[in-house]
Amino acid sequence: MTNHSDQQNAFAARLLAWFGQFGRHDLPWQQQKTPYRVWLSEIMLQQTQVQTVIPYFLRFIEHFPSVEALAAASEDDVLHLWTGLGYYARARNLHRTAQRIAQDHNGRFPETTEALEALPGIGRSTAGAIASLALGIRAPILDGNVKRVIARHDAVEGWPGSARTLAELWRLSEQHTPYERVADYTQGIMDLGATVCTRQKPRCARCPLMETCRAYQRAEQALFPGRKPRKTLPERKTFFLLFQRDDGALLLEKRPSPGIWGGLWCFPEAVAADLTPAALHPMVADGPRAPRTELEPIRHSFSHYRLTIFPVLIAIGQPPGTVAEVNSLRWVKPGAQVPLGLPAPVTHLMGTLAQKD
Repeated sequence: MTNHSDQQNAFAARLLAWFGQFGRHDLPWQQQKTPYRVWLSEIMLQQTQVQTVIPYFLRFIEHFPSVEALAAASEDDVLHLWTGLGYYARARNLHRTAQRIAQDHNGRFPETTEALEALPGIGRSTAGAIASLALGIRAPILDGNVKRVIARHDAVEGWPGSARTLAELWRLSEQHTPYERVADYTQGIMDLGATVCTRQKPRCARCPLMETCRAYQRAEQALFPGRKPRKTLPERKTFFLLFQRDDGALLLEKRPSPGIWGGLWCFPEAVAADLTPAALHPMVADGPRAPRTELEPIRHSFSHYRLTIFPVLIAIGQPPGTVAEVNSLRWVKPGAQVPLGLPAPVTHLMGTLAQKD
């Protein structure tokens, strides 16, 4: 008779055997493995595919080869290299954590999951990944891929974002995690979810866990994990004010942190449809009506709302002397390479105007 402990051991044993033959062993953060490189990759991989992350990771390591180098960098340098990866709070937390590690931990990563979780931007799963992958400490993880593998294998019903389902998935992740070869196991279960137990059309015939997978036995793979309850996202709108000098340069201002696009450089905004000078911006409030052109609207989706952006190009000639280069304002020519973090809509508009010049 097979007991529950044997089943747990078999789960890890089959996964480890599969990983040795079919897992991913040549990812950049697996080479010269350090807690810094693992942490950086884990933060980048949140909400983002591996193939997208690889070039960003390589650029970060080139510019910031150590946690001390990242801590010493400016926020603008960090956000510039992050531009395009989205979810910019990750980059701000990355920078803050590097500074904490450099200042409070003498440049060394803490060696317990509890201490790792105390750092900005590191949750339970990320702490577990750093501990197991880089330090060889037994710690369960539960990223999106692992949730899918376990939800299907153990037929865990419900949306993983709900407290009850999440607690059950954590219990099972802890139960399945072996006491030996924890780094290989952690990488293996992430790889299995990413390459075999995929969201659409899972390759069950290639799965080492097929024989004990309850979703497979029921032919109900598509039902696990449970779907998030549908909710209509609210719609918002804003006006981007593209003030342009005679030389073609556009005015950017640094957005406050935190918040949407916090710490990034953006065009000044107006939230009302009233585009009279007094309603727009101090720069044109007292002057004559500047020539303006309404550009094509841009749709941009966030996790909690959809935004429609109405860009308005305003030719102001030579700006008033009060609008000078200060810490929160910058004149930038379209097409210029500047080390600033820019939201995707700003990058898009800069590229569009560069092509027109």
